[in-house]
Amino acid sequence: MIRIFIVEDSVLMRKIIREILSLEPEFTIVGETGLGNKALEEILRLKPDVVTLDVNLPDISGLEVLKEIMEKFPTRVLMLSAYTQKGSDATIKALELGALDFIPKPSGEVSLDLYNFKDQIINKIKLAYQIDIAKILRIREKKGLREDLDIKKIVVVGASTGGPKAIIEIMSNLSSKVDATFLIIQHMPAGFTKSFAQRLSWYAPFKIKEAEEEILRKRSGYVAPSGFHMIIEKRSKFYYIRLDETKLVNYLRPSVDVAMKSVAENFEGEIIGVILTGMGKDGLEGARAIKKKGGKIIAQDESSCIVYGMPKAVIEENLADYVLPLSEISKKIEECIG
Repeated sequence: MIRIFIVEDSVLMRKIIREILSLEPEFTIVGETGLGNKALEEILRLKPDVVTLDVNLPDISGLEVLKEIMEKFPTRVLMLSAYTQKGSDATIKALELGALDFIPKPSGEVSLDLYNFKDQIINKIKLAYQIDIAKILRIREKKGLREDLDIKKIVVVGASTGGPKAIIEIMSNLSSKVDATFLIIQHMPAGFTKSFAQRLSWYAPFKIKEAEEEILRKRSGYVAPSGFHMIIEKRSKFYYIRLDETKLVNYLRPSVDVAMKSVAENFEGEIIGVILTGMGKDGLEGARAIKKKGGKIIAQDESSCIVYGMPKAVIEENLADYVLPLSEISKKIEECIG
């Protein structure tokens, strides 16, 4: 059984959440409260598997509760947040503090239509439960190590339909010894890339974030934000990310081609391009540029693709050095970067 504790200000919302969770036989609700201080006492006492946590509470904020929980008893926490700018800002802060994901309140703080999202809520809790808390703690410790700006190897990963699950699998199977910078271009609607990057960061053996205009670091990952091309430039002896809102490429922004071409043009170290499941041909010209620069290309095979479009285009042009099932790509990336 998955033991769940509900922290929610509204009595009505607590009732709705309780009814939704009661639909799943694997779930048992071990407690609930509308107060932050009471939540801290009960969570430390009951030690639930998963906590659903409201952002707005009457005594102390949900963010303060989360911070205290993660310091005293690291727990799988899913935030409940309204679709507002204020709610979004608080949710992103919560993800930075250690929440695994968020459950949106579609109609504000009291969302009577939350029941329409019951399947999504149940699936998010099940996914959160699968995450190893010990691994989360190890990753948090590693993130405190000094980050290196002397980048020698870059891995560019491009994907579209079916890509989020594929990228999560690849990142979770990388060893802690992997020594490269990862650039991730996943075709995704606006507003989702930040939480996707946060989710990846829990699975990978290094920090992954939504890219900003910033300096690149070794053993870090950067997800291209929705609506922006991610371009790599060299300034002095360091490499930087530039975000670009120029015209769509392959009807897309971000485009895998744009990112890969910029790396091929500006990066002086080793380059590995990875083309995963997706529709269309985005990544074809980028793979061509990487090959011309002397880099390696890994393409996902047809049998493990949700949509065999992007890898097929690269393979048919004889640009792929390796054509592999998804389960073997992490190992090949590590072999390529030595």
